[in-house]
Amino acid sequence: MSNRNLQTQTGTFYGVGVGPGDPELLTLKAQRVLKDVSIVFVPQSETSRDSFAYSIASQFIDLEKQRVTPIMFPTDDADGAAQVWKDASNRIAEDLLNGDDVAFITEGDPMLFSTFSYVLDGIKAEYPDIPVEIIPGVSSVMAAAARSGVPLVTHGQRLAILPAVYGIDDLREAIANYDTIVLMKVNKVLLDALVNLEKLGLAGKGVYVRRATTDQEQVVNDLQQLSASDLDYFSLLIIRKGD
Repeated sequence: MSNRNLQTQTGTFYGVGVGPGDPELLTLKAQRVLKDVSIVFVPQSETSRDSFAYSIASQFIDLEKQRVTPIMFPTDDADGAAQVWKDASNRIAEDLLNGDDVAFITEGDPMLFSTFSYVLDGIKAEYPDIPVEIIPGVSSVMAAAARSGVPLVTHGQRLAILPAVYGIDDLREAIANYDTIVLMKVNKVLLDALVNLEKLGLAGKGVYVRRATTDQEQVVNDLQQLSASDLDYFSLLIIRKGD
C-alpha cells in the first residue's frame, strides 16, 4: 500500500473502526484499507461464538486473498487478557516486519473504549519504528444519540462517558457534575440503580439504546419497563438533565 515504509519494507499497522453495526456507516477510507491489507486481525470474546466487528466488516474482506486471524480474549480475567494482548502485539508485529500490511478491526471507534488500544500500546512499546495509522469509526455513543433523537450536548454543556456505574452514589456524583451522562454496557447493577432516577429528579430523562443501527436495535424511553433480559453488552444509557 502507499503508506508502506519503502526503506525497510515494513508493513503499516492499521487500527480500523468499523462503526456501531450498520456496514454502511464504515467510512470510505476504512473500506479501502480493509480491501487492501493482506491480513486482518479480529478481536473476539471467549464467551462469544462470533466477532461483532467481523460481522460488520466481512463484506469488505476477501477470504480468498486475505488472511483473517481471530484474537480470543477473556472478559473476566484481567491478567489473562493482558497476556493475550501482549502476545497479539508480537504476532501482529511478525507479520508487519515481514512486509505485510495489517488491519486490526474494532466495533465503534478504535480510540474509545476499544480493545485496539491494548495492542497499540504493545506495538508502540516494543516496535516503535512500525508505522501506524488509525482510521476513526462512528462510535456507539454517536449512533445511539442519532437513533434516539437525543442531542448529547449543546453549547456550554458538559458530557461524561463512563464505562460502568457500580451504584447509586456513582450515578449521583456524575449527575451532579455533568449535563449529560452516557453509561456504556448497561448491566444488572446499573439497572437496579435506575429505580432511583425519580429520587434524583430525573424521571423520564433517560433513554436506553441497544445495538444501535443493527436489526436488533432497541430504543427504550421508559426505563421502568426494562428487565434483565433486555440488557446487552452492546448497549448504553443516555441520561440528559435538560435545559
